[in-house]
Order: sequence, then structure tokens, then C-alpha cells
Amino acid sequence: MGSNWVLQTQGSVTFPANFMLVGAMNPCPCGFYGDPFRKCTCPSSLVSRYQKRISGPFLDRVDIFIEVPHIDYEKLADDRLGEKSDKVQARVTTARKIQRQRFRDTRLNSNADMTPTEVREFCRVEESAQSLLKAAMKQLYLSARAFHRILKLARTIADLENVETIKAHHLAEAIQYRPRSLV
Repeated sequence: MGSNWVLQTQGSVTFPANFMLVGAMNPCPCGFYGDPFRKCTCPSSLVSRYQKRISGPFLDRVDIFIEVPHIDYEKLADDRLGEKSDKVQARVTTARKIQRQRFRDTRLNSNADMTPTEVREFCRVEESAQSLLKAAMKQLYLSARAFHRILKLARTIADLENVETIKAHHLAEAIQYRPRSLV
């Protein structure tokens, strides 16, 4: 479900809290670290300090990290459109129905609400994909929390494809959304 916040003064009141946090940050103070067109003017020690301002435990609780690169004029001015919104909406609606059905006899509403126990129950991974997950754990030094977040996200990606078992490409996509060290 969500967390409950408790305020204490002369008594306590519990408010339900279930929210989505969306954030953005530059890779460094000048904003150009890793940019292929503009040179970063920050010393590497400053870039490192800047990036470490957000704690590891906080980052471990974020599901999706996406790096947004510089976009060329040609891509911005291109008249071709991406996938139509109504198609995306239909896919999301179907995935939400799948999740409601999956969790119908539980207190859960979505894949994001799963605890490690429910992840074990509902996130069945194709046998051939297990090695990818094992390699990611070793090479990326993933925590148990990151491991479960990857599985929950892979479960959602599989739901968007209307597939019961999590496959290697679902895991690969979920893994790519984990943070990478920039420095």
C-alpha cells in the first residue's frame, strides 16, 4: 500500500501516504559532465562530491533512473511521431487489469506494492534469464533492495507485454534503469 506518517504533539494522527516521487538532477554543477558537445568545467573531485550528495540508501529506493542525453536539432525538428498515446494507454490499462487480477485476494494494488515475499510468489523468472540476474547482482554490486526493485520492474515490463513469466529481455530492460556511477 503505502507508508503512514505519524504526527505527534498531544496525540497522534495517521495519514495514508502513497505517492510517486519524480526528480531530476544535473550530472555535475555545470551540467555538462559526459556531454559529447560541451566540455564540463568541473574538477573530478567536485563532480564526485556533487553526485554523492544523494545518499546510497535513498538512491536504492528509486525504481527507475533515466539519463537524458543531449538531443540534436534534427531529432527535435523531425516531423515523425512516436507511438500514439492511445496505444500506450491501452497497454497500460491492460497491465493494470493484470495487476488487479493478480492481487485480487491481497491488500496489494500494484507490482510496486510487493514485499520480498510477494516478489518470490509473483515474479517468476524464466530459467534462462536467471543467469542474467545473477551476473547483474555480482557485477553491479546490487543490494537486496535493488534486486527486488529490478524484479518488480521486470514484472511490470512483462505485464505491459501481457506475458506471465519474466524473460531475459524484461530483466535486461529493468536492469538498465538502475543508476550508473558517472564518475
